[in-house]
Amino acid sequence: MPDIRFIHPDGREDGFEAPDGVSLMQAATGFGVDGIIAECGGSAICATCHVYVEPRWVDRLPPPDDNEQALLDNTAAERRPTSRLSCQIRLGPELQGLTVHVPERQT
Repeated sequence: MPDIRFIHPDGREDGFEAPDGVSLMQAATGFGVDGIIAECGGSAICATCHVYVEPRWVDRLPPPDDNEQALLDNTAAERRPTSRLSCQIRLGPELQGLTVHVPERQT
């Protein structure tokens, strides 16, 4: 069960253990993390689960596929080099300690 941290724009943090095998988005919505809207429920069609992955974690994630890249081009908040859709990040032991930042807006 990886420990994960969400840092909000105001500096507030949500941290908890999440089950292996779920997406970061599922963990966030299941634990009630503000700012992760996930309108499409993880179908990778809306980009309302956008997060900024801390740079030290980026290389530990599989690269975004073409669909995720296209959705990231249309996020409500600024797209950054570390932008990802949290529905596309599967949690496992290798992501123990993962830290992401929640954008100021999703819609």
